[in-house]
Amino acid sequence: MQNRPLASASLILVAMAIIGFIDQYVQVIAETSSLWTFHLLRSVMMFALAGVFLVLTGRRLRVLNWRGVLGRSAFNSTAMIIYFGSLGFMPVAQAAAGLFTAPLWVLLFSVALFGLRVGPVRVLAVVIGFAGVLLVLSPDVSSITALTFIPVVAGAFYAVSAIATRAWCAGEDALGLTLGIFGFMALWGLGGVILSGGGDSFLSRGWVMPTPQVWGLIAMQAVGSLVAVVLLVRGYQLAEASVASMFEFSVLGFSALFGWLLLGQATGALGLTGLALIALAGSMIALRGRQVQVA
Repeated sequence: MQNRPLASASLILVAMAIIGFIDQYVQVIAETSSLWTFHLLRSVMMFALAGVFLVLTGRRLRVLNWRGVLGRSAFNSTAMIIYFGSLGFMPVAQAAAGLFTAPLWVLLFSVALFGLRVGPVRVLAVVIGFAGVLLVLSPDVSSITALTFIPVVAGAFYAVSAIATRAWCAGEDALGLTLGIFGFMALWGLGGVILSGGGDSFLSRGWVMPTPQVWGLIAMQAVGSLVAVVLLVRGYQLAEASVASMFEFSVLGFSALFGWLLLGQATGALGLTGLALIALAGSMIALRGRQVQVA
């Protein structure tokens, strides 16, 4: 397996900038469409784009470990469904803060499942990261509800997929892993369209015929997501998950920046402090990654 942290960092930073930009428009989509319509149509567009690319380049996809690819895709797609569902009722920076607790979950799962020996620095990192999440998600403690922490659940699922990228899928083609995720996303979307009760919110609506504006935004999401996820997958294949995940924290800054520039969603001083604490915690974990000792 390759170990190229600088190349990994570059790929992941570009991917995070793309995601920080395109995800701002999910709230616009949520006004008239549904989570399930969005994921179904975006996934179909992604497969169409990938198909054109494969035809033009003459490439063939080959899966080495079907069980690993399917398992990773299931965890990653679940994380994305929870994350995008959160965007229907909270700013991108807040939802991203919950999703990108993933490095903290990577550490916790490594302790619980693989016997990782954790020193005081990593324990402190978990405490700092949790404090940062609280500040970003809800600086007003009295307003914290169960829904506030929904994106953190997404972070747990995303952590498993991050570990699986290298542990189960190190030799897989990045495009193949990407299509695996969006194949599951299409199933999520189709299931939601069929089973939805027909409510009047982003989460409860079933099939909604997109307006021309929504068609354009979903197409932008499809192109941007395809490029970003391929870059992200490749980045995780080039470095350890604990190291690669450190660079994903840049999405917190990109999300706050684009949220302010595009939608006027200013992140207050406490929220910015929380973002900094989450990034600090992830960096602490990553920097200690080379001293991992597994029992």
